[in-house]
Amino acid sequence: MHRRTALSVSAALLVAAPLLSACSGQARPGTAAVVGGERITTSALQAQVNDVRTAQNRSEHSAELIAAIPQLDRVKLGAMIQSRILDRMAEDAGIALTPKELQEERKAYDQGNGGTEAFEATILQKAAMAPDQIDRWVRDQVLFTKLNAKYGEGKLSEPASKAASGLGIEVNPRYGAWDAQKVGLGEAKTSWITQVTRPEQPPAGA
Repeated sequence: MHRRTALSVSAALLVAAPLLSACSGQARPGTAAVVGGERITTSALQAQVNDVRTAQNRSEHSAELIAAIPQLDRVKLGAMIQSRILDRMAEDAGIALTPKELQEERKAYDQGNGGTEAFEATILQKAAMAPDQIDRWVRDQVLFTKLNAKYGEGKLSEPASKAASGLGIEVNPRYGAWDAQKVGLGEAKTSWITQVTRPEQPPAGA
């Protein structure tokens, strides 16, 4: 058994033209961010926030979970943007994932945390992910692991910078500003990897 290590990637991310701004200089209504020319709508963001709050309210530790992340909308938006950066990094690196691979990884996380229900409770607490958001979280973990294997542990700054530059990240000021150095959204505490127990992987070819 081992724990994945919490790690934040530092990269000089470039922000493209203000795609969120209308001619009046105001943020485009209904848009939380634009990444790769595609909008992350405020309604999509709010749906993720609502799913997490609903899951937290079902927990016997609901008050603690909710109090721990008062600005959940910023945390979720930061995670959504980071997922898109990982997708672009994987595309640039020629990394692909199969459904079977993702299913096996999810199964490993479930088994490593005492079953599906226990894992969902753990990831809700550690990463603010509702049950229907976990598959995306697992995908991010697999991509992150493969990118580290390709570029070397702790050497993702350059490919992250390239990917983010190509995506042209622009954030609605309502949610803060994209921090190029921390690869995160303002003060929202999103991490590229979260400490969650899973079984040790067998050596390749074993």
